[in-house]
Formats: sequence, structure tokens, C-alpha cells
Amino acid sequence: MEKYWHWIDETVENIIEYWKDRDHYVCSCGMSVSGLQHLGRLRGEIILTNTVKEEFLRMGKGAEHFLVLYTQDQWKGKGAQLEQFSNLEEAKEYRSRRLTDVPDPFGCHKNWVEHYWGPFRDSLDNFSVGVKPVFTTDLYKTDGMKELVKKAIERKEELRQIINKYRGRNPYPEGWIPFEPLCGKCLTIGQHEILSVNLDDYTVEHVCNRCGTKGVSSMEDGKLNWRIEWSALWTLLNVNFEPYGKDHATPGGSRDSCAEIIEKIFERKPPFGFPYEWVGFSVDGKDMGDMGSSDFLGVTPADWLEISEPEVLRYLYLKNKPMKRVVIDLVRVPELSETYDQAERVYYGVETMSQEKEEFEMRRSYELSQLKSPPKVPPFQLRYAHAVTMVQILPKENLLENAITKLKTTGLLGDKPTAEDKIRINKRLEEAEVWLEKYAPERFRLELLEELPANLKKQLKQEEKEALRILADRLGKRDLTESELENILYRVAKDEAGLGSRKFFQLIYQVLLGKKQGPRLASFLLLLDRNMLLKRLQEAYQ
Repeated sequence: MEKYWHWIDETVENIIEYWKDRDHYVCSCGMSVSGLQHLGRLRGEIILTNTVKEEFLRMGKGAEHFLVLYTQDQWKGKGAQLEQFSNLEEAKEYRSRRLTDVPDPFGCHKNWVEHYWGPFRDSLDNFSVGVKPVFTTDLYKTDGMKELVKKAIERKEELRQIINKYRGRNPYPEGWIPFEPLCGKCLTIGQHEILSVNLDDYTVEHVCNRCGTKGVSSMEDGKLNWRIEWSALWTLLNVNFEPYGKDHATPGGSRDSCAEIIEKIFERKPPFGFPYEWVGFSVDGKDMGDMGSSDFLGVTPADWLEISEPEVLRYLYLKNKPMKRVVIDLVRVPELSETYDQAERVYYGVETMSQEKEEFEMRRSYELSQLKSPPKVPPFQLRYAHAVTMVQILPKENLLENAITKLKTTGLLGDKPTAEDKIRINKRLEEAEVWLEKYAPERFRLELLEELPANLKKQLKQEEKEALRILADRLGKRDLTESELENILYRVAKDEAGLGSRKFFQLIYQVLLGKKQGPRLASFLLLLDRNMLLKRLQEAYQ
């Protein structure tokens, strides 16, 4: 049999080969807390990087995962960022401050960073294991980073020549100093006019290009030019693997320039890495573009956790190769959940695929998507769409118990569900209820007709009434399993009533819901009170 490779496994092997095998690997990623910490941020920065780290650990090697937060970066004050504040004019004054120096627009956290990073941080353990966040604001105060800053300034002419090769237009002039000091008065960080640098006491004298203040500030409070900073952080953290967004992947672009800087200035091999595509955002099928932090476009990890398991998203990101665009539309959560459930069935051998390679990729992607070891036996699956129907049809009081009773009587669940079965069922019910409230399109919303409309009864043809009579008779008085009822429905439609399944199913939906479509019919009918169902059918055919 041909041996297949999952792209994660291939990546791990390539990293090992690149570093000629090591006992310990540092995996890293970085992101700016410029605004909404959206679901797309979980793809490369968290799930991809963390999965590689976990594979190293499974191989018996040491490994860790750093998440670098660029809190020294300038706050741009883009339109969507400004709109977070109630006072727009006051907000404009925060432009060009370090992110860590921008106030929380809502006054509930100590600053901008904590307000937008905090909820993302609190969700991390649901999607990853052992991520170690580090803030550039803190790193610039370490002795290691200070030494790298000093080296960059001492070799500023070499750096200027390297960077100018990649800048093309607007090359840096002679005498350029690759550092951005902080103005102590207006808190602006940026390309101030640097008058002198004292590496002995680690200070920089400058004139602020915003408020005109001449002052001396500690270099701990400023930052390196971003290309040099990226290379310095690789060196400081001893990074071996770091994926990067596609915007850095152009040949001769920023990633290549940073690789040359680390080799020639910091005298170290650049990390192994590869690019990944951004995650798109769609609303009701309309592609809104890529999720964006400073644009506040997208949804958060916390939003996802309300309506689906983290493993479903992990599977989506790990099944698709990094440069394939993934688009998240929360309307599609039932579909995405079913895709994950199918992979689970394939993993346990309950279902097979016609293509061997596809089956391997599903099985391996499912395995990688798990944050803990999968159970030894196939766990019970409650279809998401069925859960959506249940939360609308079953009594709200004691919903879990009612759902378990229905699942038992319809043959979907054994007589003695495990504690884990109950947890999974309850989780799906809770998720489905929130999804129904916030994102479900109209076709998923159910409202049983209180009575059969008179005009509908008048329109029923004799053969349709006969089909409903036969169905009522076949339902009988005993409990039916879902598979038994499915067989009855198709047999009545094709063999006994001669309507055809499509026309027959539409007829039943109309009698119960007043429309020609609805949830999966057999499971839907079995959720209804039997007396109510028989009464409605009788009302229609008499």
C-alpha cells in the first residue's frame, strides 16, 4: 500500500532534517493585538504551531510553543479602531502610541491590549496545549534583548544595506539608526529624529516628530525596526519553527530579508517555516473577505465555543493544507460538525471512504485534532442537525433526560449510555440551542401548526389522503427505531401509496409545519408526541 503523509507529519520531518535533528525544538508564532482577536488567528498562530509542537513531544523530544504579542507596535487608529471609543476626537490622540499605552475603550480593563487579548487568552486552552504568551513590551526589558538591540545599532550600516536591498523605493539614508524611541510626553513611538544613542546607559536622545519635545528616554521603552525586531526575537527565543502569514511569503520579501538579517547580523540560522493563508469570513453565504483584527471583521474563539466543539475547528484547519483558503460562516456549523463526525466514524472504522488517500487524511486529521487521547471505542454521536430539531420539539424542562429517552426508544442510543455519552449529548444540545438563537437560517426554524389549515385540507387529493392514512396505520402503537420508520416511509411512498418519496415527504411536512421542507423526516417524526402525530394525520385524511 502506498504510504501517505499528512502535511503536519511532513512538516515535522522537514523541521528535523533542517536542524539535523535536535533534542529540543522551540515553536513560535506572533500576532499584534490591534483589535478583534478573531477565529482566524487560531489557524497558523495557535493550532498549526501547537500541533507541530505536540508531535515533537509525542516523539519524545523537548518542545515548547511561544506566542509573541507585539505590544510595542504602534496603534494605527484606523477607522474601526477609532469607532471602539465613544469620543472619536479623543481617540485620535492615541494614534502612534504603543498598543500597551492605548486605554481600554470600554474602561473594563487596564488598557487596549488586555481588553482584546484577555478573552482570546481565556479561550486558548480549548484549542491548544501549553501555549506560552510573551509580550514584546516585557522582552525589551530583558538583558538578552538589550544585547541584541545594542548589536543592531553597532552594526547599523550593515543592516541598512541589507534592508535597502529589499525596500526598493525609499531606501534608508546613511546615518540611519534602526530604532524607534518612545516620547515620554505624548507617548508616541516611531521614527523620531534621533540625536544620539548612549549604549552604556541604554538611552536615546531624540526630538519627537509629533509634539516636538526634545528628550532622553530609556531604550527599554522603544523598539527596533520591525524587520530587525523579528530577527532579534527569533534569536532571543532560539526559535526553530515559525509559520508566517502569506503576506510575508513573497520571494525577496519581508521573510527573506529577516532570514538574511539573522544570518549576517545575529549569526544564527533562521527558523524553518512556511506560509499559511488567511481565514475568510462569510455571513449567510456572502464572503466578507478575510477576517481582520484592526478591521474588527470576524468572530471570536468564544463565539465558536458557544455553538461548537473546539475539535471541529481544529479538524477544519488541520484537514485543509495551510495555503488553502478556509472561509468560516457560522450558518454552516451543522455542516462542519457533520464533516467532523464523519471523520470520527472513519477513524473508528465505522465508515469507509472510496478513496484510500482521502480516508487516510480524514483519519489522521481527526487524530491530530484531538487534545487528549480518543476513547478506545467509538463514542456516541448526536447529529448536530438532530440536536437542533430536539431543542425545538422536546420540552425544555429536563431536556437532556427527554433527549436521552427519545434516543433510546428510537434505537440511536443504547440502554446504558456512559457518562461521556451524556456529556456529549448535553454539549450538542446546548450548542444547538445557542446556534438556533443566533445564527440559524429560517429553514432550520420549526413551528408546529396548531391545527391543520382548512385550505390545505381542501387541496389534498384522494391519493394523498390515502397515503397519510396508510402511514398512520403503519405507525401503530409500538415504539419504532429510526431505521424502521425510514423503511416504512419509503415503502409507503413508493410501494403502497405510489406518490414517490419526494412528494410524500413534502406532504407530511406541509401537514405538520405548513411548508414543503423540514428536518430529517424519520428522526423528526419520532420526536413528536405520538398521539398528537396520529391525530394530525387522521385530521388530514378524514
